[in-house]
Amino acid sequence: MKLGIIGGSGLYEIDGFEFIGEESVETEWGSPSDAYRHYRYKGVEFYFLNRHGRSHGIPPHSVNYRANIAGFEKLDISRIISFTAVGGIKGVKPGDIVISSNAIDHTSGRAHTFYDCGLIHHIDFTEPFCPELRELLINSAENAGVGVIKSGVYICTNGPRLETAAEIKYFEKIGADTVGMTLFPEAPLAREKEICYANVSVITNYAAGTSDAKLTTVEVVETMKAATERIKALVSALPDSYTVNRNCFCKDALEGTKISK
Repeated sequence: MKLGIIGGSGLYEIDGFEFIGEESVETEWGSPSDAYRHYRYKGVEFYFLNRHGRSHGIPPHSVNYRANIAGFEKLDISRIISFTAVGGIKGVKPGDIVISSNAIDHTSGRAHTFYDCGLIHHIDFTEPFCPELRELLINSAENAGVGVIKSGVYICTNGPRLETAAEIKYFEKIGADTVGMTLFPEAPLAREKEICYANVSVITNYAAGTSDAKLTTVEVVETMKAATERIKALVSALPDSYTVNRNCFCKDALEGTKISK
């Protein structure tokens, strides 16, 4: 059984995980952000990818999302869990962990599809996250004693700047609970490859205008570090409920989506 994990370098160091090696992959879309670090734990093969590179040198708008997802496909991985640091807009506070349930794309200029020339697919994205993976995450968090918020709408912006207070006010009005910079086009690209995908968001700060404090990257990094042990506990609990069979819609995502000439 294989499972892809996208996140920061802190997730690599989990007690009991056996390090197998690194897998460097080249794709027709270029090079992924980093090598895929391969671990084994309780019968599951984990492949970790650092979205921003090992030295965190790739900003959100410059990540080669297509290469990252295509690399997982080349490694024969059919499920991916992404971990992201986000700002809290409503109903959440720094340190909270949210299992995202829906999303809004507010990015522009990014390569959003594998099918942008010739062969065209219009995938259904009503539910951007795999319901089976979301259930796995919720159950694993409960088994690990990690408190999570079981739903939330993630709005994705271009970055790398943080948002204005007026933007956050608008995002709240259209239903967003959290704001980050990396969910799109990562999530729909996974769907185009018929890969199950789910998101775990750590609230690292209050979004602009929702508190009197100045937003700093220091706050983001420190809050993420503080949440790392809970995230590790959640990841460690995944094999206890993980199964090979996929009964979700993700595996058949391209059926009926092709535009016929």
